[in-house]
Amino acid sequence: MDGAAFDPWSPAFAADPYPGYARLRAAGRVHWFEPTRQWLVPHHADVSALLRDRRLGRTYRHRFSHEEFGRTPPPAAHEPFHTLNDHGLLDLEPPDHTRIRRLVAQAFTPRTVERLAPAVARTATELVDGLLADGGGDLVSALAEPLPVTVIAEMLGIPPADRPLLRPWSADICGMYELGPGEEAARRAVRAAREFSAYLRDLIAERRRHPGDDLVSALIAAHDAGDRLSEQEMVSTCALLLNAGHEATVHTLGNGWWALFRHPGQLAALRADPGLLPRAVEELLRHDTPLHLFERWVLEDIEIAGTPVPRGSEVALLLGSANHDPAVFTDPARLDLTRTDNPHLSFGAGIHYCLGAPLARLELVTAFGELLRRAPGLRPVADPVRRPGYVIRGLSELLVAC
Repeated sequence: MDGAAFDPWSPAFAADPYPGYARLRAAGRVHWFEPTRQWLVPHHADVSALLRDRRLGRTYRHRFSHEEFGRTPPPAAHEPFHTLNDHGLLDLEPPDHTRIRRLVAQAFTPRTVERLAPAVARTATELVDGLLADGGGDLVSALAEPLPVTVIAEMLGIPPADRPLLRPWSADICGMYELGPGEEAARRAVRAAREFSAYLRDLIAERRRHPGDDLVSALIAAHDAGDRLSEQEMVSTCALLLNAGHEATVHTLGNGWWALFRHPGQLAALRADPGLLPRAVEELLRHDTPLHLFERWVLEDIEIAGTPVPRGSEVALLLGSANHDPAVFTDPARLDLTRTDNPHLSFGAGIHYCLGAPLARLELVTAFGELLRRAPGLRPVADPVRRPGYVIRGLSELLVAC
């Protein structure tokens, strides 16, 4: 494999991984990457199939010990992070995944999400009011971050005074999802996991005493009605809903606006026809997806395009590459807001398909629409600042003027 084709620790590669992805796809269907000891899978058909393949899993602990699977247990010092992470939906497999997802899914049905539309619109309006009053500012901190955090905090019943804690905790925890996170990243993730877990346990205790119309109270009621849901599962579920429930929206708004600014013809077409918005959001999710890599463990010996991949291996499914595969997307490097055939994998597939996808789409359509309508002169005043990391790709700052 061309070493320059995949260099996730290079800022230049992270800023624009798509040429490297093209070289990976041209070089073959699956590639061994020695630095992380993973099999890289860059083609849409393979990524889509493996996301649905039950011979792979987000964990192996439901079937094997670390020793049986040939893996070294994580350091004991990282235990608070793994306790929080490993009991959440994203890293569970059936039957636990099935049981918990069934309970949480009720809060994310299209009908339930549609009832959130007025609250999402109100929040977006208030945030755009502030941006317009200031004549501009940082689009990430002024709109992209607070909108989804506010919405998920409302769903969980987190008091407004506590919400500034949430984004820093989430950012530190998500740092552990990068490839080969260093000890400093692990230290921050462990501290955030410990603090967030303690906060959520206190919140659960408060909702036991004083139930409300929120998701935490609903999970407690489900437990009390006989559904098996441990307190740790409640804590991990709430943490995951915050982390996963806003990362896609934050970074699609940032990446998406930067893409629109760099394609003024597409931006002008969208301003002229707001009816394009739902389709445009799908294209922005495809064109520069926030999540570029999804890891899975191989639970049984498999073959990928004739290459044997033995049990105990780890595969890295390259979602960003799959979304630019010319076998599926015509002229994939082109931003085309009118694209109709768009089976992007930005929300995953299979049993781990993003539960919050309907909510993310509502937030994105609402936020893009509010700015398009009320800030017709919105323009960048500086190149964006990229957040560190490759797995979750986004901007930490995008300065604009109204």
